[in-house]
Amino acid sequence: MNKKIIIPMVLIGLLLISGIVYLGLSLNKQKQENKAMQELAELDKKEMENEYQQFANQYSEMKTQITNDSIVAQLTAEQEKTQRLLDELRRVKSSDAREIARLKKELATVRAVLRSYVLEIDSLNRLNQNLTAENTRVKGQYEEATRQIEGLNTEKASLSEKVAIAAQLDAVGISLQAKDKRGKDTKKLSKCRAFQVNFSIAKNVTAGNGTKDIYVRIMSPSGNLLGNAGSFDYENKTLQCSMKRSVEYGGQETPVTMYWQVNQALEAGTYNVSVFADGNMIGSRSFTFN
Repeated sequence: MNKKIIIPMVLIGLLLISGIVYLGLSLNKQKQENKAMQELAELDKKEMENEYQQFANQYSEMKTQITNDSIVAQLTAEQEKTQRLLDELRRVKSSDAREIARLKKELATVRAVLRSYVLEIDSLNRLNQNLTAENTRVKGQYEEATRQIEGLNTEKASLSEKVAIAAQLDAVGISLQAKDKRGKDTKKLSKCRAFQVNFSIAKNVTAGNGTKDIYVRIMSPSGNLLGNAGSFDYENKTLQCSMKRSVEYGGQETPVTMYWQVNQALEAGTYNVSVFADGNMIGSRSFTFN
């Protein structure tokens, strides 16, 4: 056979083989990335389900602590709404980003409503306690008053646990921006020299004031953590963080800005930012870079 024919045929064969190998590697990488993102989405959905279930249980417990029929009816309505949202969440696939985002927004509303009832019931219990003390002083029924106070103390301890859940912080308005060497925004990862993370800790009058340690994790499209700024405890395990900062929080909305200096090659795709405080994940959001 003529060499002029054989050589081009060999070259074409080699190109076809190279293309097939490259396509196989690309598909495998994409499959690994998709698996990592799916696992993170499943974890986020499971945590939301646990919170919805907690809130539904708390409504049930609070109804046993009061005798006001009007408030009991309101608590029942909120409990049914919370259970309905939980059922919707359980039916939604973790990959349905739009529905997950909607139900996460609904979860924040449920938490805020629960806080208002916790404060209202706490106020009623304090009023009952004061009336009991006054009744004891007037009637001299010391032994009966003692039993009532012991019961109120038990309810107060149970209510304190609920206040702790209602006091969980929320990180809102999370953003991730790539900065070039001049500190300006850039859409090209090749020019990125730092990631800037912005968010606000939402107003929460039931949260404790003081210094809060804030931890941020940035996960790359391949599922790897960017950087290593230390560790923190979360759900009975120790996690590494990309950034850490201490913030003075006084119950009002508090803006936070943090930077991660790029020290490794960045890959195009979806990056996930998660914010943690007081042992809880208080917010997360994904960002895509080309």
